Amino acid sequence: MKNKLDLLQDKIKQAHAGGGAARIESQHKKGKLTARERIHFLLDEGSFEEIGMLVTHRSTDFGMENEKYPGDGVVTGYGNINGRLVYIFSQDFTVFGGSLSETHAEKICKIMDMAMKNGAPVIGLNDSGGARIQEGVVSLGGYADIFYKNVQASGVVPQLSAIMGPCAGGAVYSPAITDFILMVENTSYMFVTGPNVVKTVTHEEVTSEELGGASTHATKSGVTHFACPNELDAINHVKKLLSYMPQNCEELPALLPYTPGNEERNALNNIMPQNSNQPYDIREVINEVADEDSFLEVHKDYAENIVVGFARLGGRSIGIIANQPAYLAGVLDNHASVKAARFVRFCDCFNIPLLVFEDVPGFLPGTDQEWNGIISNGAKLLYAFSEATVPRITVITRKAYGGAYDVMNSKHIGADLNYAWPSAEIAVMGAKGAAEIIFKKEISAAEHPEEKWLEKEKLYSEIFANPYRAAERGFVDEVIEPSNTRNKLIKAFKMLENKAVKNPRKKHGNIPL
Repeated sequence: MKNKLDLLQDKIKQAHAGGGAARIESQHKKGKLTARERIHFLLDEGSFEEIGMLVTHRSTDFGMENEKYPGDGVVTGYGNINGRLVYIFSQDFTVFGGSLSETHAEKICKIMDMAMKNGAPVIGLNDSGGARIQEGVVSLGGYADIFYKNVQASGVVPQLSAIMGPCAGGAVYSPAITDFILMVENTSYMFVTGPNVVKTVTHEEVTSEELGGASTHATKSGVTHFACPNELDAINHVKKLLSYMPQNCEELPALLPYTPGNEERNALNNIMPQNSNQPYDIREVINEVADEDSFLEVHKDYAENIVVGFARLGGRSIGIIANQPAYLAGVLDNHASVKAARFVRFCDCFNIPLLVFEDVPGFLPGTDQEWNGIISNGAKLLYAFSEATVPRITVITRKAYGGAYDVMNSKHIGADLNYAWPSAEIAVMGAKGAAEIIFKKEISAAEHPEEKWLEKEKLYSEIFANPYRAAERGFVDEVIEPSNTRNKLIKAFKMLENKAVKNPRKKHGNIPL
């Protein structure tokens, strides 16, 4: 038996060695952790249980049969994060550059199947040179197997992808299907075609970092939700993200202990500028209303005219969507609509209530917006809110104009409660434009057209640029003092916690993608 135990220990030692000391040292010199080190920092101490440690590839072409490593370039298994079960795969760049083989893919698919059966999140730590070219179409098939599992798991269990190194070609589509992507600045990148191919086809000179680095995807494409300065920060972000989510679609997020106290936030009474066209930072409102230091912003540097993220309210996990008057006056445009729609749908998948802060002057006009699909992109946000069955509450802080009023979780598309501050302006359009249209003849015929215009603008404002017409109709449930917002919302979400909706039977809707 001793010989057999020694053999087992030798194989385990080989698996733990990855691609060898030299390659591990090379990984460290790049400022990167190894696959096993990442798991060590992510999971609770001593909780990791590995699955498939001794798996090796089956390829015999190009001399591959002479080069085998236990684990075949990916470490898979399960463990705990803050006591909660999670499934994990961590690609090992020290073994064949983390390239994906048939068996590598099988290991990933196996733990994804287990995650779905047992209802626990899947976390992927990606660090791979792509498909293993020595295996040809077999490795491509492996990618497709993973994509298929991603789609099956979507909306069943949370899926998080941390990009810790290269992720190129077909490899990018698995993270793209998952719920959240985190990237590490300067050491990770994602693109379908690399700089060399881009140069050959389009003659553009571009680096990997410029083409698909963390900063690029955090600001320009919106592909990544978080750009982290280093791997440990990315790992901590994964842990924090998970804390707002339930284990699966059948459960509710954890309700943290909360002792009610003085919920008045008097600073909110003074946050609104006197001039309705003057900007303010909606994050100040969010931070006053949410539990202290609980707001985790998602997609912070992308489509900054809308703010989305997770927070806690009286210990309860919620998703927040808020127009940002400090950027482009908080208008809805193509990027903002898609960003918010995706976030709304995630929250609805996993029973996370939605809170909307609305201050929107409308949709951004212009040929660029129209030609790039503002009609269908705006409809995505409208569809996402209309489809959501979780508790939904809107607070109109200032402007709620035109179709954007409808889209931003209005009563008409199924919001449960709609509050407005006294500063709210709910109308088809701003008073200046409305007066010009309604009183065009009077203004043109006036001796002093500018004065007449101002007079009619004031008249329109008095009639419509307030929350009271909407409140009279029941479109707004209550006009509230800003300082009382937090108190109202804590009680309202508590009241709505057992909300149940039965929609018409169907396979699934057809969102305007």
